[in-house]
Amino acid sequence: MYTVRQIADALGAACEGDVSIEVARTAEPQDAGPGDLALATSPKYAEALAEGAAQVAMLWEGADWQSMGLKAAIFAARPRMAMAGLTSMMDPGQGFGSGIHPSAVIDPSAELGEGVSVGPFCVIGARAKIGDNSIIGPQCHIGVDVTMGNGAQLREMVSIGARVTIGERFRAQPGARIGGDGFSYVTPEVSGAETVRKTLGDQGDAKPQSWLRIHSLGSVTIGDDVEVGANCTVDNGTIRDTVIGDGTKLDNLVHVGHNTRVGRDCLLCGQTGTSGSVDIGNNVVLGGQCGVVDNIFIGDGVIAGGGTKILSNVPAGRVMMGYPAVKMETHTEVYKAQRRLPRLMRDIEALKKAVLK
Repeated sequence: MYTVRQIADALGAACEGDVSIEVARTAEPQDAGPGDLALATSPKYAEALAEGAAQVAMLWEGADWQSMGLKAAIFAARPRMAMAGLTSMMDPGQGFGSGIHPSAVIDPSAELGEGVSVGPFCVIGARAKIGDNSIIGPQCHIGVDVTMGNGAQLREMVSIGARVTIGERFRAQPGARIGGDGFSYVTPEVSGAETVRKTLGDQGDAKPQSWLRIHSLGSVTIGDDVEVGANCTVDNGTIRDTVIGDGTKLDNLVHVGHNTRVGRDCLLCGQTGTSGSVDIGNNVVLGGQCGVVDNIFIGDGVIAGGGTKILSNVPAGRVMMGYPAVKMETHTEVYKAQRRLPRLMRDIEALKKAVLK
């Protein structure tokens, strides 16, 4: 339970009315009860307050809270930023409990910091080091020689492969897999795939062959404040480590290929996949279902719209879209032209008939 004043002070926000009222939960306006904080951060959402029974709401600056029948209000200058602090305060967590569960298997040489919680059926390998106040959820696996900083939070069934290095405050959602082998194979002779890449279509006289594994001798290095979504996969490097920089966030089902380097404060949205040996700069945003071909660079501050397929280098600061990726304004022009094609074809047919006559 928090009072209106406590919440406002924690968020650095203004508040008015009976600031001693306590709230236990957040709720959408139409669902809010007397003990809830209704989130009505724009006039559009505030219209639904009458459908609920909220006494307190988070509103936009300058809102006339008294006319809405409220007893108190919190005013957010930047509502979405306020949501970050508010949801952190109100998050009840997963209830994993504290201490080491008796079913966990921990190698005697592993080092666990103070206040580490290890859930049921976890396996922690030899010489692994886990920082203070970390939470290792049920059925997680942490490999040999892993180093993980303070304050890690691993949800259920997360696996961390051998020799992975992770910074402070790492967060991984269920089923994340860090440190699997890279997808690296080679044929004894030049393959059809290699030939096609050079010729852009002709396989030449390449023969069918079996693929031979190239082992992953590198591992994965992850910086501070990185978050990894459910069922993400980050592959080991072939020789050097795959790297993910400080503050980068990976959405669910994101794949980062071997040797790839992702910079600081990047967002890789759901179902995005990068091939091997991609060099991604800082503050890059790749929308959902983006694909990135191997051995290219993406400069700092690049934004790619959802479904973009990046097949060549992208300079810093560019906004990309399409398949193959082009500047967004170019893609928009091409799309408009495509929409006009049926009409243009009809016009051409009419002109052909007129010429023939």
